[in-house]
Amino acid sequence: MEDDHVLVTGALGFIGAHFVHYFTVKHPAAKVIILDKNTYAADYDRMKSLIQEDKVVYVDGDIANEQTVTQVFEKYGPKYVVNFAAESHVDNSIEGPGIFLETNVKGTFTLLEAARKQWMQAPQQLKPSYSEARFYQISTDEVFGSLGNSGKFSETSNYAPNSPYSASKAAADHWVRSYFHTYGLPTLITHCSNNFGPYQHDEKLIPTVIRTALKGAPIPIYGTGKNIRDWLYVEDHCSAIEQVLTKANPGETYTIGGNAERNNLTICEAILAQLDRLSPKTNGKSYKEQITFVTDRLGHDFRYAIDARKIENELGWTPQHRFEEGLEKTVLFYFEKYKNKS
Repeated sequence: MEDDHVLVTGALGFIGAHFVHYFTVKHPAAKVIILDKNTYAADYDRMKSLIQEDKVVYVDGDIANEQTVTQVFEKYGPKYVVNFAAESHVDNSIEGPGIFLETNVKGTFTLLEAARKQWMQAPQQLKPSYSEARFYQISTDEVFGSLGNSGKFSETSNYAPNSPYSASKAAADHWVRSYFHTYGLPTLITHCSNNFGPYQHDEKLIPTVIRTALKGAPIPIYGTGKNIRDWLYVEDHCSAIEQVLTKANPGETYTIGGNAERNNLTICEAILAQLDRLSPKTNGKSYKEQITFVTDRLGHDFRYAIDARKIENELGWTPQHRFEEGLEKTVLFYFEKYKNKS
């Protein structure tokens, strides 16, 4: 992989940016090209230092634009593609699903076609210079739908997406799988649980809880707050992605989780207990009194949980951060970000 070109799409987003920072430290000789259309959820400042130091090349563009993607492949000839680029906010997919189809499905197809044309000399036959190539699709556990009180998602779980967002990611996964089986394109897919950590967009749960708490505003929690997620610290996810990219065989899929199931109300209360210590209210009350239950999200999945034994057994990966440790770091980051804006 050293001295090879690695195309990372969506690298101005939360997980993508963390991954590029992680990857450039682990593989300093790799030539990283990032392709991102710099949407509302992007954070160019996170990548600015790497761009200025010539550690990465930034291309401002849309993965669904065939001309842009073709030019990137022709100019740089990437041997590895890691596709983070996606519209990912479930609420936005309910309000306006069209852009999710455009970016998540058409965008993935456009990347697959460019890779196929660049890497393959015939079906099931890679060009010699691309014999080690990999097309890595970053997916989500949400494609599997909702669990009850028991059970976990694994690599053999059936697809059952319940939101326009998860449906678009499921469709993209199927396109990736089809290119492996039909053309022999060397693909990889991973399904991760809920990521958290510093630099996540303000619209996500943890930043929203902290921001609204410090403003003294109602803290919105969907339904009864009992919906359960498996929480994965973003740095652990990055290490898992690097392991899959460098060690996994083409055609493999892995589920990646943090082994940290928590419901939304428990997460919220843990955050607010930390804020009570960091910045006690002058009236002696707890931030928890600001919790407000709001109308539940349409089609809100009840529970996600991950069985990560395959990646643990085959690639030796396990999460290195306890949930409480990761949450403490995360809350401190957002407290510093929002404390003077309340």
